[in-house]
Amino acid sequence: MNVVFAITVGFLFAAGLYMILRRSMFKIILGLSLWSQASNLLLFAVGGPERGAPPIIPYETKELLAPFADPVPQALILTAIVIGFGAQAFAIVLVKRIYRAIGYDDMDFISTTDK
Repeated sequence: MNVVFAITVGFLFAAGLYMILRRSMFKIILGLSLWSQASNLLLFAVGGPERGAPPIIPYETKELLAPFADPVPQALILTAIVIGFGAQAFAIVLVKRIYRAIGYDDMDFISTTDK
């Protein structure tokens, strides 16, 4: 299972790099989104995607005896997904406004100061 995660993470990072190296700002945002999802999947793979009981300790016992799922990687990934979605939505709105004002989203034309 970890081999599948490793191949998927590598593919997402490579596809994200390809999209980031394009000149269109929409493609750059899409590439950054792919990188975000690849890093989330990497965190999930490193955290150990194994089945286990929820980490809830009953009142009578002092420690967990059975194997349990680690909640920290799941919490980190959920937080990263929410923050990434908000940042991506904000970036898309900015690019849309730039496209309406200028008429194109090519980074070479946006970086020039002369018309």
